[in-house]
Amino acid sequence: MTARGLRIVRLANFVTGRSGGLRTALRHLGAGYRAAGHDPVLVVPGERAGVARHPWGTVVTVSGPTVPGTGGYRLLTARRPVERLLTRLAPDRLEVSDRSTLRWTGGWARAHGVPSVMVSHECLTGLLGQWGLPAGRARGLADRLNRRTTGAYDRIVCTTAWAGEEFTRIAAPVDVVPLGVDLTGFHPDRADPALRERYADDREVLLVHCARLSTEKRPDLAVDALAALRRAGVPAVLVMAGDGPSRRALADRAAGLPVHFTGFLPDRSAVAALLATADVVLAPGPVETFGLAGLEALAAGTPVVVNAASALPEVVGPAGIAAYGTPTALADAVVRVLDRPEPARRAAARTRAEQFSWPASVAGFLRVHDAGPVPPTPAGKPPVTG
Repeated sequence: MTARGLRIVRLANFVTGRSGGLRTALRHLGAGYRAAGHDPVLVVPGERAGVARHPWGTVVTVSGPTVPGTGGYRLLTARRPVERLLTRLAPDRLEVSDRSTLRWTGGWARAHGVPSVMVSHECLTGLLGQWGLPAGRARGLADRLNRRTTGAYDRIVCTTAWAGEEFTRIAAPVDVVPLGVDLTGFHPDRADPALRERYADDREVLLVHCARLSTEKRPDLAVDALAALRRAGVPAVLVMAGDGPSRRALADRAAGLPVHFTGFLPDRSAVAALLATADVVLAPGPVETFGLAGLEALAAGTPVVVNAASALPEVVGPAGIAAYGTPTALADAVVRVLDRPEPARRAAARTRAEQFSWPASVAGFLRVHDAGPVPPTPAGKPPVTG
């Protein structure tokens, strides 16, 4: 640990103005690093190169191609420009939120004497299974790729023990550091009677699915769970908050059902109000490694039904119900949640969320970086310029 703040350079793919949990995490961690006296610099792909300064640190955009079928996500694929940028930035620490196309940066860091951390935001085994590989092949391929990753970086961070399992099974050390939640921005007081009136009447159950509408999130399960509830006589309605490449197919699937698509909600206060107004939030994704939207729902005082195959049971604890990833199981879990007295289930949700905070998450990440709060002194590094 040096007497001055550290320049923590962070690289991340799949970050856009419309991305969700990863973008939120990067911003809160950057703001925390800066508040602790460090100099966070985030490098992301974009349509064109540029530099911008924000409360969460400097953001350097490197031109990168879009990934087909992802709704606009881009990758940092040009190695030489990124190498030149890293050399110019002269990081004290390197933090990489990508485990595949940027794996080479671990070697760059080692060659330049820079401690490196890879933050795993996805379950490779689960994703390979989602892409159609049989379980045995998915596990074997994930193990081989994960060994390469652990060999490339000094430290591996996972946000849940569930996410860390695919590293611990190959005997790779993992630091588990949970993410946090904005306990002020997401609060039960954000509930809006006018918003509820827009989507449901007094007799109806308001369900919300808040996630990117893409295959790996399994939003189709939310629509099918609604159908199962309606068949069972439960007067439920569903609001799908978010956008993505699956939206058109989902709209077709939801034909004849009371499903409302909000599209992308850029205003976080609008998201907070919707989550606080809901009776139950659905998080059916089977490969979620943390599920920040589910935690935000708990902070808003709303219980969550989650996929038992994901990391979310570890996050929501007794404030939600885990169900196997079938429409019937999810629908049954919704009914079980609603059987709990409303004041008790909302209080339990908020209490659970209060166990997660961004200051605690920042402190955990800084411990991994072997850093901590420092007095406000000159950074001692050249400023980041365009």
